Amino acid sequence: MTAVLEAHLRRRIQAAGGWLPFDDFMAEALYAPELGYYSSHRQTFGLGPQSGSDFVTAPELSPLFGHALARQLAQALRLTHTQEIWEFGAGSGALAEQVLDRLTELGQLPERYVIVDLSGTLKARQQQRLARFGERVQWCSALPERLEAVVIGNEVLDAMPVKLLHFDGQRWWERGVALAPPGQPEDASAFVWLDHATALRPPYDGNAWVAGTVTEIHPHAKAWIRTLAACLARGAVFLIDYGFTDAEYYHPQRIGGTLMCHHRHKADADPLRQVGEKDITAHVNFTGIALAGQDAGLSVLGFTTQAHFLLNCGIAELLQQADLRERAMAQKLLTEHEMGELFKVIGFAAEGQEFDAIGFEQGDRSHRL
Repeated sequence: MTAVLEAHLRRRIQAAGGWLPFDDFMAEALYAPELGYYSSHRQTFGLGPQSGSDFVTAPELSPLFGHALARQLAQALRLTHTQEIWEFGAGSGALAEQVLDRLTELGQLPERYVIVDLSGTLKARQQQRLARFGERVQWCSALPERLEAVVIGNEVLDAMPVKLLHFDGQRWWERGVALAPPGQPEDASAFVWLDHATALRPPYDGNAWVAGTVTEIHPHAKAWIRTLAACLARGAVFLIDYGFTDAEYYHPQRIGGTLMCHHRHKADADPLRQVGEKDITAHVNFTGIALAGQDAGLSVLGFTTQAHFLLNCGIAELLQQADLRERAMAQKLLTEHEMGELFKVIGFAAEGQEFDAIGFEQGDRSHRL
């Protein structure tokens, strides 16, 4: 953690009366201008620690991810009569490049490919990578009042701040962050956990909660879906991320929640150390996302695993044309013990624009949401 970010967080905590809800702390750690993990100049995406990166995403593993997804996007563009793709959190620009290359081959390039990304550093990398597509690729910092487009987001929801709740066996508390007391060892964190009384509860009451349970709720992700739904006049949305339905998310055996950090391709569960130097994520509650979208007027097109979605979109045919190395990397997108089962895809359509999306033809799990 840089001294500047630590000082910034100290001021935020002091200004908040000595206690900062975890979602506010997470937002600062990830997105504080020029200081946070995503807004600094870190190389976050890559295949291994030798690249200086902290984690790998599907588009970094294999271009076949974006090539398969492009088939779904082509269908959605055609059936919703839209001419734009909007990507949120485009990372290194790898997915945009893969999608645009494949849509070029299919003869279905959109008029505009718009990227919304909070990181100025990543935007610069994206601009360099996508320069060959000219003015077709554009960047925006916010949604318009009216949007007619097909929207995609790969590993966007997991990076949205979450609130932490702790059950002590009798009642729920909201877990936040306070300053560590004076006299701590030099290697101790500058921050400590502190719980406050709350009326907040997990959105699932099918459990006999275990004392000591710590879990997350996702008001920011739900608010983002509602905002997107409010402006999506025509089009569809496809979101890909790791997560569960609420029954799985809030299972009694998951007493530690899903909060996780990533640094140099190693995972740990302590977001109060190396703040700003590592990613902080939580799994997605897809039931909550589906309900938020429906309540805001969107229709669920489908919900399935990443493996089923990619197979439905023709990745098997693409694998037949790939060399041995490409096949080996792409298999990680599909196998159950890698990304195939943990990662899910949920699709939405704007009101009145429902269609049979090819990505959910086989293996649709909407009934489990």
